[in-house]
Amino acid sequence: MPRPDPRPPWQPPPLRFIAYGSEACAYVSVPDRVAWTARLAGGSGWLAITGAATGTGPGLVATHFWEPSNFTFPFGAHLVVTEVDGETGDVAIKRYIAVDDCGNILNPLIVDGQVHGGVAQGIGQALWEQAVYDDNGQLVTGEFMDYTMPRAHMMPWIESAHTTTPTPVNPLGVKGVGEAGTIGASPAVVNSVVDALSPLGVRHLDMPLTPEKLWKVISAGKRA
Repeated sequence: MPRPDPRPPWQPPPLRFIAYGSEACAYVSVPDRVAWTARLAGGSGWLAITGAATGTGPGLVATHFWEPSNFTFPFGAHLVVTEVDGETGDVAIKRYIAVDDCGNILNPLIVDGQVHGGVAQGIGQALWEQAVYDDNGQLVTGEFMDYTMPRAHMMPWIESAHTTTPTPVNPLGVKGVGEAGTIGASPAVVNSVVDALSPLGVRHLDMPLTPEKLWKVISAGKRA
């Protein structure tokens, strides 16, 4: 005679809801989902799942496509204070402030990390990074020993903050932030240096603003 099952009758797991504004997203935890899948397969536990999967290919796959009603439009403002050495052309960033709006922020640490990484990339583009070719068309900056990338000691302290304007085109109210630092940093740095050299008649400079390039601009401005 089979032993009675001491466990209480199985009930489908309740859906858990997270509300975002006027909408809600439902989810089921992984253990509950496994039990539910097993129940629908006609049993309980992994035995029922493996039995239901007999004769099929390996793996469980689910695909869903969702199209938002419109694009999101993140925005922000970056402010840079620079100091240019008149004898060497070297640029020192004295202060960097970044305020970005990417809608609702789910993980502030990740968002700040994305902004800081983007700022580092943008500063590198503005001041040092470039592809240099010799007279024969040979790339001479093809290795990291020759290609000037920003290092940690070359970066300023980044004062970052956020405003929050949720987007109405997705349930989370989130917007992109991955390129925010990159987009804001390069023009902010270049504009700051141009402003610093404006007494010498400088109105435009092409990136990167290497010390050699700035030294030549400063020397020409002093002779004018």
